[in-house]
Amino acid sequence: MKPTLHTLALAAALTALAGCATPPSHPSATEINLVALNDLHGNLEATKFTYTGAADKAPRTVMAGGIDTIAGALQQWRREDGELLLVGAGDMIGASPALSAMWADEPTIAALDMLGLAVTSAGNHEFDGGRKELLRQQHGGCDSPRPDKACRFDAQYGGAKFGYLAANVVEADSGKTILPAYRILEAKGVKIAFIGAVLKETADVVVASGIAGLRFVDEADAVNRLLPELRAQGVGAFVVLMHQGGRTEAPFDKQYCDNLEGEILPVVKRLDPAIRLVISGHSHKGYLCNVDGRIVTQAQMGGHMLSRIKLMVDKATGRIVDVDARNVVIEQGAYPSEPKVAAYLAGVRERSNRELAKPVARIAVPAVTRGGDDDDESALGNLVADATLLAGRPFGAQIAFMNRGGIRRALEAGEGNVVSKGQALATLPFGNTLVVMDMTGAQIRTLLEQQWVADKVHVRGLLQVSQGFTYRYDAARPEGARVLDVTLNGVPLDDSATYRVATNNFLAGGNDAFPMFANGTNRAETGIRDIDSLNEYLVRREAEGKPAGLAPEQPRIQRTQAP
Repeated sequence: MKPTLHTLALAAALTALAGCATPPSHPSATEINLVALNDLHGNLEATKFTYTGAADKAPRTVMAGGIDTIAGALQQWRREDGELLLVGAGDMIGASPALSAMWADEPTIAALDMLGLAVTSAGNHEFDGGRKELLRQQHGGCDSPRPDKACRFDAQYGGAKFGYLAANVVEADSGKTILPAYRILEAKGVKIAFIGAVLKETADVVVASGIAGLRFVDEADAVNRLLPELRAQGVGAFVVLMHQGGRTEAPFDKQYCDNLEGEILPVVKRLDPAIRLVISGHSHKGYLCNVDGRIVTQAQMGGHMLSRIKLMVDKATGRIVDVDARNVVIEQGAYPSEPKVAAYLAGVRERSNRELAKPVARIAVPAVTRGGDDDDESALGNLVADATLLAGRPFGAQIAFMNRGGIRRALEAGEGNVVSKGQALATLPFGNTLVVMDMTGAQIRTLLEQQWVADKVHVRGLLQVSQGFTYRYDAARPEGARVLDVTLNGVPLDDSATYRVATNNFLAGGNDAFPMFANGTNRAETGIRDIDSLNEYLVRREAEGKPAGLAPEQPRIQRTQAP
């Protein structure tokens, strides 16, 4: 479908005259071409992608993405415009497949450099390893909180050549940003300021200890206050790279939806009117939307698509007068692989597969899924919670909890239902460690009630619980009174008694909107990684002749009434 130039300055008028108006030309304007990528999450290889475009009568499933094909597409587009700029909207790394995660995502950073990425906003997953690790990944070096992964791919890690931006992440004491707030790039003699921001709720979704001393402030306020400084440097064109997202029922390639919803919407509405383009991320949706005369884009995730964006910038004022954007699916075979990047990917794959192919243990089924409704338990949730409990037993653990969001994908097995290291790591890629703490029965009840605070259960799902711990719930009951009949090994939970609870360090810090975990006392920082506890549990179950993976005969969490 040939895109139609969208005139931002006349957005309201064009809406009123839809189907009648012809977009005006801008003879004094310069064309600047951007390509935007968001939420790559270390997906170096192509993966299966199902989508329905505006012209499709039925969903299509293709293999899409892969750094070799992305590089091929960029190579083709750069032949059309040698000054094309590749920019990102965060989560380039983190929650990655084993191919990248096992090397602290250093291969992905190197690949992005090969693609010619100029700048990207930081995303919440860039903070998974904490402030120290993010700065190491930007600047290089091997002093890492993940010494088992850092500098293992290459003995000398030089850091990213592209720049991370975060205008709204500041030191609590000084108020100074820990990363540059913006970068001014030039193409065809035009200065463009790219301003980065990450969702202000990042502190709720990363390990608290890793971001101690940092504040994540309001995104719009942080962006708006920069414009006088940028104008003083002769910049009139502003592009926001924002790791926050929304959703729409419109197809990913519809130009331009007017029904964007979600957390990004109020932020965009409060941006300075001079900002005409917001490149977004985080929600893993594909869209091209108009919000109060601004274009807001997102290109799904995993490299499945890229946003091609054309800016028309007035030569006299330096301001953006038009924006044309479209989302392009990066289907395997649609673009020839770029040989240098393809060779790099082959090398990463070969080195990684030697380690990842090593077997762990046999399970009972070909795959243990995290499927089902978010307001139910899952077979995989049960398995991970049970593994956490087993690892915590030497520290007195009686109950274990696991968040559904920490389980990235199904636990798949190969021939003979044998799980490899790579398949296990794909399930738990975050490298969290386990913490065992004291919590009273009353605190545990409050913790369970927090699953519905602000309708949370419909955002991230119920906590998954270990064997022997059961309860019922009725989501139709009043807030704070939805949890019923909590038992441990068949005995009702005693509000005044103390229990030993095991969980990952992410939850233990009160993250994921479960602040009650932070009240746990007598903590044992076990140092045991969640992936190691999972692998040990799988090995033990196989040795006992009871391979893991089957759902329990009796549910641990019972829904009394449908929400």
